[in-house]
Amino acid sequence: MLFHFWVAFIAFAAALVLGEWQMAVRSPLLPRVSNPELYYRSVTAHGTVMGYVLPTLVAMGFGYALTELALKRPLLGLRWAWASFWLVVVGTVVAATPIALGRASVLFTFYPPLLASVFYYLGVVLVVVGSWVWVGLTSWNIHRWRRDNPGAVLPLAMFGNATGAYLWAWTSLGAASEILLLILPAAFGWKDTIDAGLARVLFSWTLHAIVYFWLMPAYIAFYTIIPRAIGGRLYSDTMGRVAFVLFLVFSMPIGIHHLFADPQVGSGFKFVHAVFTAMVSVPTLLTVFTICASVEIAARLRGGKGAFGWVKALPWDNPYMLAVAFSFVMLGLGGAGGIINMSYQMNETIHNTQWVTGHFHLIFAGAIVIMYFVIAYDLWPQLLDCAPLNARLMRWQLWLWFVGMMVTTLPWHLVGLLGAPRRMAYFDYSHPALHPQALTVVISSIGGLLLVVSGFLFLWILATARRGSVRAAPYTFSTPVHAGAVPKALDSFALWVGLMVALTVVNYAVPIVQLSLIPETSVPVVPVGAQR
Repeated sequence: MLFHFWVAFIAFAAALVLGEWQMAVRSPLLPRVSNPELYYRSVTAHGTVMGYVLPTLVAMGFGYALTELALKRPLLGLRWAWASFWLVVVGTVVAATPIALGRASVLFTFYPPLLASVFYYLGVVLVVVGSWVWVGLTSWNIHRWRRDNPGAVLPLAMFGNATGAYLWAWTSLGAASEILLLILPAAFGWKDTIDAGLARVLFSWTLHAIVYFWLMPAYIAFYTIIPRAIGGRLYSDTMGRVAFVLFLVFSMPIGIHHLFADPQVGSGFKFVHAVFTAMVSVPTLLTVFTICASVEIAARLRGGKGAFGWVKALPWDNPYMLAVAFSFVMLGLGGAGGIINMSYQMNETIHNTQWVTGHFHLIFAGAIVIMYFVIAYDLWPQLLDCAPLNARLMRWQLWLWFVGMMVTTLPWHLVGLLGAPRRMAYFDYSHPALHPQALTVVISSIGGLLLVVSGFLFLWILATARRGSVRAAPYTFSTPVHAGAVPKALDSFALWVGLMVALTVVNYAVPIVQLSLIPETSVPVVPVGAQR
């Protein structure tokens, strides 16, 4: 578990530095980058680490911890767990090497007909295969636990962990199919064309649902760590299970809303995916209600009174309280922006602008990653047998991350409305149309610097923990207010996985089959470097 976290967070720190450099060279603060390919090389490395390496390793490491702590028994299949870890590490190195050499500047979304070195795709495949081993181990440990504990209800933490694992196993099939069926044959030189339209549809299978794989550890922390850590009780165990299974069902058939501007997909399916994108807000709203109710319980147990007076009684000096408050603020702002993105009409205004970058970073880098910090802070004493981490430094780190993210992303929303495109290596701010944007871009760069400081402070807090300094107390999860019976449907996965698969097939089968039968969408591949 420690190996998973350390590799994830060290890679995260390196990607943070790359992200700040990208913002700086796009701003008037630094001279233009002499070779634009260097910028796209950096964006590819940043996105690959943040999109694949960090959340995968966090989900796996946290998942193994949940398996032992929630099921109260050693992890079964430890050798397989180590094998999966090394597959992810080797895959990361294999993918990072061509990126560093400038042979894979295709961004983490692959973007055919651009074609990276075959080793980049093979590295990504190894990362995904390693994560599939974790999915199998999660399922196997649950199976063995149920066999040994007939009639017992699967703990909420493990229920959420399994939900995230099954979601990932299914959503990753989209990108895996794109790589195996379309990209690798071209990368190996067996074909000199690629069906770019079909490739984008297959990747959309993964493109948005992967966000809910990223957020599943954060939501598990909301339900099972935060109420306990702030001295309260979980308002509803059942509500948590409902939220988890709704993510499983509604997060898959929504990816085509990223392809509103792509002509190869019919407007009917674009509309259907927009509707399902709206539906995925339901489990988030349920979660916000449940966790706010849990927080209110904590405040009233501390003597809080009145309709809103209890807010003052909250433990605001507790880093966990700060983290969940910051996460909900960023989740709310990012979610509001997402309503624009999913709208078939309003999306035209902000498509491929910096607005999208701001929305994406508020959700993932803001609301989700700040909860990754909480997960590490909460597990560290358990994993190291060390004293609780320095609360004052934790508060500083969380404040820096929140302020840095707000300063970074809010200007992006503004310049996006002004039409500033994302993923551009540089701009000529002397042009009258671009000059008003210069100040907002500089402000974003300052926010990025705060994020870098916060990220390295996070590593410092973890690295300075004294291993073996104390005996860790038995780990506990949040206790629900009402520990009543759990409906059978919310203690199993067959129904929800079946719905997930069925909705995905209904929403993707026709576009995939149609595009497979249209040869006109095949275009010549463009190896990275050739376009220069």
